[in-house]
Amino acid sequence: MNSRRSFIQKGLLASAGISLAPDTSLGTEERTALSADTPTNGTITLLQTTDIHCQIHPHDEMFWEDNQPVFRKTGGYAHLATMINKIRKENPHTFVIDTGDMYQGSELSVRTQGRALVPILNTINYDLYIPGNWEVVYYKAQMQKLLGALHAPKICANMYHDLGDGNKGELIFQPYHTVYILRIKIGFLSYTDHMVPKRQSPAYSKGILYTKPEENLKYYVEILREQEQCDFVILLSHLGLSQQIALGNNPDCEGVDYIFGGDTHERIRKPIKCKYTKIVEPGAFGSFIGRLDLTVKDGKITGEKYQLLEVDPEKHPADKEVAQLIAANEKPFQENIYKEIGKSTVPLYRYFVVENTMDTMIVDALKWKVKTDIVISNGFRFCPPRVPGKDGMVSITEGYLFDMLPVDSPVRTGEATGQQIKDWLERELENVFAKEASRRFGGWLIRFKGMTIEFKAFVPMGEKVQKVEIGGELLDPNKTYTMCACEREGDPEDVLCRMQGVKNATTQNYTLHQAMKEYLAVNSPVTPTLRQAAKIVDGPQTLLSQVWGVDYEFR
Repeated sequence: MNSRRSFIQKGLLASAGISLAPDTSLGTEERTALSADTPTNGTITLLQTTDIHCQIHPHDEMFWEDNQPVFRKTGGYAHLATMINKIRKENPHTFVIDTGDMYQGSELSVRTQGRALVPILNTINYDLYIPGNWEVVYYKAQMQKLLGALHAPKICANMYHDLGDGNKGELIFQPYHTVYILRIKIGFLSYTDHMVPKRQSPAYSKGILYTKPEENLKYYVEILREQEQCDFVILLSHLGLSQQIALGNNPDCEGVDYIFGGDTHERIRKPIKCKYTKIVEPGAFGSFIGRLDLTVKDGKITGEKYQLLEVDPEKHPADKEVAQLIAANEKPFQENIYKEIGKSTVPLYRYFVVENTMDTMIVDALKWKVKTDIVISNGFRFCPPRVPGKDGMVSITEGYLFDMLPVDSPVRTGEATGQQIKDWLERELENVFAKEASRRFGGWLIRFKGMTIEFKAFVPMGEKVQKVEIGGELLDPNKTYTMCACEREGDPEDVLCRMQGVKNATTQNYTLHQAMKEYLAVNSPVTPTLRQAAKIVDGPQTLLSQVWGVDYEFR
């Protein structure tokens, strides 16, 4: 440790043109003297949004109150801008951050490959960004252009250029960023999910090598603390709450004051205290802003307060400039976005870990169209809910179909044995419920129709699947079953929804969107009620988070 600090002080500082005697560094007093005209008292306000997924308008949002879902309107970039501008006006020492998933999640984004979001984000005038797991959805080059077009800095310490054959090149973005406010130096370090090539279509992240945060976290925290002499260090993360908790309990995280998290859309109202740091995460879809206030007295941090602010469009009227930008960017695509393709008699949502009405509708459509023994849909989190209007019906528009399924993947079929299916279910359940938090993927349980399962979430892998029926009969390990799922671009020919060794895999000549539109045209209005295709034995069906064992509740 001492030799490393000596290297940082003598080597890195010297290379920056600063000459210091051994074991000497600029302390708070020296930095204060260099900036005598800087205020020393006040409040630093740090604001965070994350996982907005291109939801530019106010939308229905689901809350869990008194053990039942409650819906009300939230969000919208123009209303978010009004809130941010008001806070900035009240406190000029405000710094605004977005921690990823800005460019995936709507028809407007797909039609413009994310370009329509750039002027909106620049007008809101964020101060710092990090890439989320879905920033690669339009592939590496477009990700670089989209993030490069943003006015504020972008940081990420674990995304590298792939030089080929697994050789790691330079970082794509700067690893960290520092700011100096009220004589307090704050350092920001960033990581995104290293499992992106497994969680999503591998083709999206071609040309990028991801590393685990643990490979250089300790190194960069030391740089921020020792070289940059930061008074406060924040790790900006798009790893998901489970992995963030694992990181917060890792000794490499010592020296990090807060993790500002993203990816899993969790709503943390009171910071989660880990062994080495605290963790917050401000929900999704622009429904909330996370706010951390640091009280500063005589150039030192003397207190802190965290709040989760709800973006209420009635209390915060739309910012005119942002609203005009949204209207102008949406106008060329408006006819398609608002075209109704069907109706539902029940609210559509995607917030429960085990089963949701939105995904029930999707697998109903696939089973109607494809006729395989089993149909599968991924355990996506994105897409805000939608509730019935005055006519008692949920309007399903083409734009909302893109919200549900932003990637219009081809439908793919194949064959697998009962044993393959059982082994695959064990892995998928482990991805969601692994005891070791760092092994959990960022999504919910996969959705399916034609198959029912009973499972235990909180037992070791290999013991989770309790019972499987396909077509009303117990799973036969030796029998071959037909399956259907969406194609993941870049997967090997014998892979279907992460299941390996699939036989006779065939890509059909229609897509998910085409199947959904055909189904709704014939069957609307639909009533996709929950039917417990997956039944959890050792927990409630209404699980709203993968996280347990900490002082946190989704609501």
